[in-house]
Amino acid sequence: MRESEWEGFTQGEMRRWRHAGFEPAHASAWREAGVDDPGDARLWRTAGATPETVITWQRAGMTRAEAVRWHELGVAPHDAARRHLCGERPRRVSWFSKAPAVPAGPIRHLLRAGIPADVARGYADAGWEGQAAEEWAGRRIDPGDARLFVALGFTAAEAARLGVDAVTLVTSWWGAVPVEEVAAWCAAGLDPGEAAAQRTRGVTAEQAAVLRALGQ
Repeated sequence: MRESEWEGFTQGEMRRWRHAGFEPAHASAWREAGVDDPGDARLWRTAGATPETVITWQRAGMTRAEAVRWHELGVAPHDAARRHLCGERPRRVSWFSKAPAVPAGPIRHLLRAGIPADVARGYADAGWEGQAAEEWAGRRIDPGDARLFVALGFTAAEAARLGVDAVTLVTSWWGAVPVEEVAAWCAAGLDPGEAAAQRTRGVTAEQAAVLRALGQ
């Protein structure tokens, strides 16, 4: 293998990445994704991450060890990021543990509201009840996404208008504004770049919403 293919790597870095089993292109991709250590890259890869997807897990605040645990539990990367953002941590349930029975009440309520049985079951399994479940399930939003949207301060109607899942939303807004302000800036109709620029000028999300409404 020609050393010219390792442009941008020192001799020591090249040897470490090669020893870890990475081709030059793959090593470069991991470094561009912010993973500079080949040992870390191997752990992320073991967890099912790629240079293209690892940023989502990193921005969710997930450690390499947690990512591996989620992978061992059979949880898909997107679901793992979503559950992590909602405060859940990877743990294996004992084989003798019994899952609690899903209350029939919530399911009946959703079915009477015209929610399809599979959607109603998903919300009941996730512990949703009453009007809150109906509002989110009626818009066919995944119950896991709904939990995260609620934590971010979105209403069901606002989340439905976004047209993206909760993890994608958090990833796209990462670093633009504080997480707790994302819902307000979205409601103002701004994208991450616009919100960050307005915030730098001292404009609050509430002020931006008023200014945008006046300009329409």
